[in-house]
Amino acid sequence: MSETRRTIYYTAAALALVILAWLASPRRYTPEAFLDQGKTFFPEFTDPNIATAMEVIDWDETTGRARPFKVQFKNGRWTIPSHHDYPADGKDRLAKTAAGVIDLKKDDFRTDNVAEYVACGVIDPLDEATAGSAGRGQRITIRGGNDQALADFIIGKFVPGKAEYRFVRVPDQKRVYAVKMNLEISTRFEDWIDRDLLQMTKDQIAKIIRRDYSINERTGTVDQRDNVVISQKDGKWLIGGATAPDSTAMQNLLTAIDQLSIEGVRRKPEGLSASLRQTGSGSLTQADVLSLQSKGFYITRDGQLLSNEGEMQVQSKDGITYTLRFGEVLHGSGLMITSGEGEEDAAKSGAAASRYLFLTCDFDPKFFPEPKNAPNTGFQGKADSLLTEAEKESKRIWAEHNQWKERVDRSSKLAQDLNRRFADWYYVISSDSFEKLHVKRSDLAKKKG
Repeated sequence: MSETRRTIYYTAAALALVILAWLASPRRYTPEAFLDQGKTFFPEFTDPNIATAMEVIDWDETTGRARPFKVQFKNGRWTIPSHHDYPADGKDRLAKTAAGVIDLKKDDFRTDNVAEYVACGVIDPLDEATAGSAGRGQRITIRGGNDQALADFIIGKFVPGKAEYRFVRVPDQKRVYAVKMNLEISTRFEDWIDRDLLQMTKDQIAKIIRRDYSINERTGTVDQRDNVVISQKDGKWLIGGATAPDSTAMQNLLTAIDQLSIEGVRRKPEGLSASLRQTGSGSLTQADVLSLQSKGFYITRDGQLLSNEGEMQVQSKDGITYTLRFGEVLHGSGLMITSGEGEEDAAKSGAAASRYLFLTCDFDPKFFPEPKNAPNTGFQGKADSLLTEAEKESKRIWAEHNQWKERVDRSSKLAQDLNRRFADWYYVISSDSFEKLHVKRSDLAKKKG
């Protein structure tokens, strides 16, 4: 055998021994269930700004059924469908939530055994095939354009021993993961809206008129009790232009107006809303009148709108007068207050009492008396150094008149915008707010001693 052939044989034998050794050595095996561990749940969802809707399905233990909450961008605005499509300030919050969903990773595979879903709390709240409430999770679905599902998952219970981890499962998939999450997913109506009703601070309040009356719903008569006018003179508040109120009581009233917040909403009939927006004929149907009466508001024979617990007028330093009409009481909590769900079945006692509020506003240009205007505008186009004394005076007068006009235009536009905002809605305010606003003359009187 030649030297070359012997070398080839030795090399082949050595290679065969290496292959045999590799085949016989122990190898690390990764089960299929662990192959995607550490990967993101929704790899194709990378831009939080493309999200246009989010729906959260909770399980209501009291009613034993799924309870949906949805925010969506529709017809050019953000709305909350579960609350009569009330406008939502949801874009930033939804983008923040979407960014958190994008970052969700399959940190730790836990189980794919359906029998353990109850313990993990990852049963789909929409699963009608599963009986009972035990183990129902919270299902979150985020959608983009064309109603495309960008993310869809069920959040379960907290993982024992890991405070920041929750059990998570994707619907129609069996695997359950322990996932570290820092998501703020709110289904509270108040978290998605601008709750500030009047958009006014107490420093902007110039005058308050409390019209204290009530309506006898049986006879249709008005019990006129008192009119309390509170205004400022030389920086001090006075009742009726003469009597100083109790300072603490006055500050409490101003703070209550400043902090007046939305608790819930109900949509007004379209005819009534159109009339308030000044886009319709202004006539009310019998259905409109019945809607008003059901909330504690009444139209008199001469066309006045009254409420069964009186009203308050608040005039701002912008010349805008807000009229707050206090209507019927309602009891309940949760969705019954925020949206009216189950309102017809609500008990008339045993729960905190809220109030309906009918809100309108007006602007009176006479609040800002028009200053005289410049007799001529010959100063325009001239350098200040070339102006005569008369032209300088005309320019000053012209500038003051322009400032007046800008202020009037600004306040007029603000009143129009506010009325458009108020036109569609009956508001619900808390009983605490109602009690603080529903003051009498005696409540504001200085305390003796």
